[in-house]
This record gives sequence, C-alpha cells and structure tokens, in this order.
Amino acid sequence: MDAEQLKQLIADDDLGLLDVKPVQSTAQSAEERLIDKFHQITEFYRLHAREPEVNPSNMQEAQLAMSLSALRKDEAKLQLLQNFDEFGLLATLEPPASMEDIYNDDDLGLLDDPAPEVDIFNLKHVRSQIEMPDYIAQREACEDFDRFEPLFKNCHQDLRSGKRQMLPFANEQQIETGQFFVLKGIMAYVAAVGEKELKGGKVNARMRCIFENGTESAMLLRSLARELYKDGRRITEHEDRLVKELDGLTDTDQQTGTIYVLRSRSQNPKIAQNKDLYKIGYSRGSVEERIKNAADDPTYLMAPVRIVTSFECYNLNPQKLELLLHKFFAKACLEIDVFDDVGKRHTPREWFVAPLAVIEEAIRLTLSEEIPDYFYDAETKLIRMAQS
Repeated sequence: MDAEQLKQLIADDDLGLLDVKPVQSTAQSAEERLIDKFHQITEFYRLHAREPEVNPSNMQEAQLAMSLSALRKDEAKLQLLQNFDEFGLLATLEPPASMEDIYNDDDLGLLDDPAPEVDIFNLKHVRSQIEMPDYIAQREACEDFDRFEPLFKNCHQDLRSGKRQMLPFANEQQIETGQFFVLKGIMAYVAAVGEKELKGGKVNARMRCIFENGTESAMLLRSLARELYKDGRRITEHEDRLVKELDGLTDTDQQTGTIYVLRSRSQNPKIAQNKDLYKIGYSRGSVEERIKNAADDPTYLMAPVRIVTSFECYNLNPQKLELLLHKFFAKACLEIDVFDDVGKRHTPREWFVAPLAVIEEAIRLTLSEEIPDYFYDAETKLIRMAQS
C-alpha cells in the first residue's frame, strides 16, 4: 500500500476507527503501590483485630501476611510507611542486648548449669513428642468460664463504644490482674498474678490467664510478654476508670488539676516526622481552654494541637506529677528551637519522643507512686525496672 492509498483509507474512515486518542496514564508509582498495599493490611487489622496469617484457605489473607512479613525486613520501606502505621504493625522484635538478657529470658531453665553427673551423650527422660511452648502447652478448659464470659462481652462492648482502645503492647509492667490483651487474635484476661520474683532486673511470676474461647493457662508473665511483643495488643482500662478512678471518692475529695497528653498538628517536617512525639502537661482548669491559642504559643510549637488523653487528679499535686514525668522522660525530650511571631527563639521542654502506651504506663506508675522503681530506656522505648 502506497502513501496515496493510505491517505484515502484514512479519509474514508467515517466511523473514526483509526482515530488515535491520547491515553492518560493511571499507573501508580512504586511508593503509591506500597502505601496502597499497607493500607490493605491496616484495613484487615481494623476489621479482624489481628494481623493477617498465612491461611491456605484464604489466598488474599495469605498474600497480605507475606507482604507484611516482607515489609518488616526492609528498612527503606519501614521508613516510608512509619507515618501510616497507626496500629504498630511494622514493629519488629529487637534482638537481646547481651548474653545476660538471654539467660534472664530462659524461663524453662534450659541454660542452667547442669549437675556434675550430667553427660550430654547420656540421654535420659527423653519425651517422644516435642514439648510445646509454655503459653500453648498448659492451656486447658476453664471450668468456671461462666464467671469470666460476661467480662469478655463487656470488654467487646467497651471497645465498640470507644471506652477502651487496643494499643501496641509496650512492656511487662502492663501485665496486671484485671487487664485484657489480644494474643494471636484471641482476647485474654489476666485473672491472677502470683508472687513476683526479681531476677537480674527482670520480674517474673506465674499467672492465671483466661482466654475468650473458654480455655485458660497458668503461663509465666514473661512468656506472655514475649508472645504479646510478637503478635499481640493490649486493651486499655475502661475510660471512666482510667480518667477519674471514681470508686471511693467522697464529697471531701477535691480535683486539683489535670495531667494531659497532646499531639502536635505542626506541618514542620522536623516535628511531623516524629510519630511518637507528645507533650505532657498540667492544667488547673479546662485543657480545652488552655490549648485554644496553641498556634501562637511557643510552648505548643507554634501550631495547633489535639488532646490525646487526660487524667484528672484528686487530692494530689498535679504540678509535682508533671515534674516527675518530665524527669522520667528527660532523655527522650525533643531538642528543637521554635520562633514566635516576633522572631524570638524558644526551646520547649515539655515534648517527648515516646510511644503513647509507654507514657500512659508512666502516668499510672506515677499516680501509684511506683515510678522511682523504674526508668525509661530511650533506645528501646521501653520502661524497665531499676536495678536494686
């Protein structure tokens, strides 16, 4: 076909079949695809209150599980997604800091010095089956589950109504009698904690742990903690009790102020990039009134803020509590200068880089006067027991 014939063919195209229209590219960038995939993982967690698992009967869930596992191993992707990680799904277990930590975590005594007569080539009392971990091996039917079933139902209702929240598990000190957790997608209730023993700066105790599927386990506190670090969440106290602790208050009790925790809405990259940045403050009056001019106040980083949580104090000195908390988190204090409307430089000292769950735990320890027994490890972002 020559050029003239081609021109004639185009001229006779009454239906416009040969018209070429520009196509707008809808392809996502690599970053957009990554964020979209992580949003799918987040929505799965929001819907099921657990991480996706490699489930042969559900290929979509299995793909999400494998994607999450791959993300946790890629430092560059972790950095990109950290601001989208509202449930702490990207948190990874930290390796033991020393051989001492390894020995302290040896709940089954596998690393204890053997008796002189023990010979590694002399096998005795060998079980025919592999012994499962403590948190699985001792789980059995709960004979009095009818006592605990209403507690689980109430806890679910509190979660739906917003009176409780699911947050990342932060440290062993959060494991106490009466606390709820979610372990591998199953809600657990700590019914009792036995006598605590301190070994090498680590606290351990035998517990009675009830699961919402009608089973229970006499597991060790540190065994539960290890599993919660890997695949668990903690459930906060009921809001009404957490904020006020109304039980036992009388007409003679006086509210002396409020300890509050704020989050900045600043667009400054040095501030916005800190996902665990919070202000711990104190107010005698309304917190809402206190922060209404935050955008013009260097104390609030010259930007609007939102109230994350607050704790009303009765018969206490909240200013002293504030100072104790500031001292406790001193090594995590934000180092930044801000400038007011006239260009004067200020260095706020009430902003700290620490997970919200850890801050809440520190406030609880302060209110219970236990705070001197602990310290905040800024490197691991955990509360640890002080050496005696």
